[in-house]
Amino acid sequence: MAIKTKPFDAAEYLDTEVAITAYLEDAFSDGDPAFIAKALGTVARARGMSKIAKATGVTREALYASLSATGNPTLATLVATTRALGYELTVKPLSH
Repeated sequence: MAIKTKPFDAAEYLDTEVAITAYLEDAFSDGDPAFIAKALGTVARARGMSKIAKATGVTREALYASLSATGNPTLATLVATTRALGYELTVKPLSH
């Protein structure tokens, strides 16, 4: 008998601010734009994509598309999404 499995969805486990913050910090520290976009999309799904879309002024469908591994969100979408999620983008020098 084959084992039935379901696809892993990180959004199901992002149920605390600590978990969400750690997830986003990891994504941004990686520096991979595709990973960052996907991580923001995962957090948006965990928080409610319709709610985030309304707060950003971007349609839900456009937000799903731009915040995917193959998406390429504009800077405006990136800033609006991080703010709608309760975060802000900051810049700091790289530590060497």
